[in-house]
Amino acid sequence: MPNISRREFAGLIAVLGAQAGRLRGATGATKVNDVLRSGIAQRKIPAAVGMVADGHSILYSGAFGTRDSSGVPVTADSIFVIASMTKAITTVAALQLVEQGKVKLDEPVAQYLPKLANLEVLEGFDAETGKPKLRPARTPVTLKHLLTHTSGICYDIWDADMFRYTSQTKGVVPSIPPLMFEPGTRWQYGMGVDWAGRLVEAVSGMNLEEYFQARILRPLEMRDTSFLVPAAKFDRLVADYSRQSDGSLKENPRVQPSAPKEFNGGGGLYSTTGDYVRFMQMILGQGRGSSKVQILQPKTVESMEINQIGSATAGKMKSYRSNLSSDVDIQPGATEKWGLGFLINNTAYEGGRSAGSLAWAGLLNTFYWIDPKRRICAVLMMQFLPFVDQEAVGLLGDFERAVYSAL
Repeated sequence: MPNISRREFAGLIAVLGAQAGRLRGATGATKVNDVLRSGIAQRKIPAAVGMVADGHSILYSGAFGTRDSSGVPVTADSIFVIASMTKAITTVAALQLVEQGKVKLDEPVAQYLPKLANLEVLEGFDAETGKPKLRPARTPVTLKHLLTHTSGICYDIWDADMFRYTSQTKGVVPSIPPLMFEPGTRWQYGMGVDWAGRLVEAVSGMNLEEYFQARILRPLEMRDTSFLVPAAKFDRLVADYSRQSDGSLKENPRVQPSAPKEFNGGGGLYSTTGDYVRFMQMILGQGRGSSKVQILQPKTVESMEINQIGSATAGKMKSYRSNLSSDVDIQPGATEKWGLGFLINNTAYEGGRSAGSLAWAGLLNTFYWIDPKRRICAVLMMQFLPFVDQEAVGLLGDFERAVYSAL
């Protein structure tokens, strides 16, 4: 059996027995166990922790591999860096402020964030000098632009022009780099949600750690999710690894994380599979978590689940920093959209999630999906670079198919 506490094990067995129509009892759990156990061995992945739930109960929990080279096993409550899985939580925080009438999705955010006034757009590079050619932006950036990755604020990992720009400046980038396109004209993954987080801080008068804990994390009983890892929880923190040129994974030192100078809405949270499931259950519950606390109104959740980028497409990203990410094409051959906070697949996955499911991930290969049609959610956490490494994506696919075959 996976490494989980006695209390979690007893609860899991009870759930499996009660949900025989949803998950095929011990047989279904054993099949998922086998996929993860054999998968990390064959793919040489140090650790993987997975969890599956419906709107109210845990249907599966499994932990395989070791915390680090010491050989300490990972458990269901092991703590991972979840990176961009932070973005969905920041999106919820921003939408709470929208519900309260404190901000609007379609108004310029510069009134709250003056640094986002008078932005410039990159129009290309001079043919002779190679210097960037900039012009004033015609369209003010809105909160909706920030939450849907249509603002033009891009990561240089996956955008050719931004990569060229940062390469020319030798990594010295102004606090407000130029927009890579006119706001609202296309989708390109980037740092827009970082700025949405700063908007939450500016409007609420709280820093993100304070706001998240008060308005989202404590109400949902997500007790191990934070921008901070206290010393008492350090033993549960999983080491991260980097893929080397020879294909091996090199362990990076596992050290007590220091408190960040600022809290980043686009990344930076630590969490567990159990905590993130509670967040996803809130989405399945149309804004109400398993703790019965109403985090968002149902209409707001509905707006997160539908296409918000028009005819643009999302989710396909060529990498320009191979040490950090492989090329991203999570569903090859399919067209994907973006809602508010989530990638949306238009086409069902073969043997997996339904069309219209919500998903995203973190840089160190932590993945989740929410399937409103089947009323389930799932998360799989690993901890190594590069993002969407073929072995990580392979294990994710095996895990997903095993989960659905057991439903």
